[in-house]
Amino acid sequence: MEKDKRISVQQAAEMIKDGSSLTFSGFTIWRRPFGVVYELIRQQRKGLHLIEVNGGPHTEFLVGAGCVDIWESCWVGHELYGKYGANLSRKVAEKKILVEDYSHAEMMFRFAAAAAGAPYAVTQTSLGTDIHNPEYDMLGKAGLRDGQRIAKSKYIFTEDPFFDAGQQVMVPAVKVDVALLCVQQVGEEGTVRVNGQYYSDPEAARAADITIAVAEEIVPEEFLRRNADQNTIPSFEVDYIVECPYGAHPTGMFGRYDVDGPFLKKFYSETRTQEGFDAFAKEWIHGQEQTSYLEKLGWPRMLKLRANSAMNYCPRERKGGK
Repeated sequence: MEKDKRISVQQAAEMIKDGSSLTFSGFTIWRRPFGVVYELIRQQRKGLHLIEVNGGPHTEFLVGAGCVDIWESCWVGHELYGKYGANLSRKVAEKKILVEDYSHAEMMFRFAAAAAGAPYAVTQTSLGTDIHNPEYDMLGKAGLRDGQRIAKSKYIFTEDPFFDAGQQVMVPAVKVDVALLCVQQVGEEGTVRVNGQYYSDPEAARAADITIAVAEEIVPEEFLRRNADQNTIPSFEVDYIVECPYGAHPTGMFGRYDVDGPFLKKFYSETRTQEGFDAFAKEWIHGQEQTSYLEKLGWPRMLKLRANSAMNYCPRERKGGK
């Protein structure tokens, strides 16, 4: 008999202890697990080490709240709703956070290596750039490269011994405590079905010691088995499941609801100072939970974001432009 994997949003956040390394599903402004991210902020989590293929609004919220000590990735921002991560930029300038910079491709290779059970990946990506300047090995300069959860080296150069293809760079596989996925459907036993692009979700699930799937809905496993080829992650790779409707807001959930652009623009414009972030968090995060958060947003707003089931996006709102 399969164990019951259901937990609450609050329990999911409690599993992520101070100092944990953490990664996420999705891409920039799509399918970020905000239901749990907000709860981590409410629970005042500290010392987190975020390891991401790329960052996004969730990164900015956690960084602004002071939850993060280390961030390993390549980019953070809100796309057309705020070009760069103002909170991360501010914390770096204040020397309150350590940033380890890899290229986008290198981060993906690091996750792919971890998912395959390999200790490192080999690539020619970023050769000849300052990505490989030893002056920018920030974890090394901080004395944190213990060879256990953090690799002994940021990278190692080698020569191709098989085809004489020249210089290569070896980058270490990631070591992640918890992967937080935000998806459309998860089965009662943990099978994940992502509609639309699944980005690096399968690699994130396999790389992490614990994988938590936060879903718009929990559905019978029998339903997912009818079209098993549409499933994304098998049940044995998922440790816990959470049902959290609209749990990706203000990011989007393909086929369900669009990105809340005005919300992200408001966040970006109002949180460039710590005082601004604190005021924003007081209004939108603290002293409430997911249901009251949705009530505050209001159904008229959420209905405007709701996707058309044939198009998988909302045709009622104009996209892009000035």
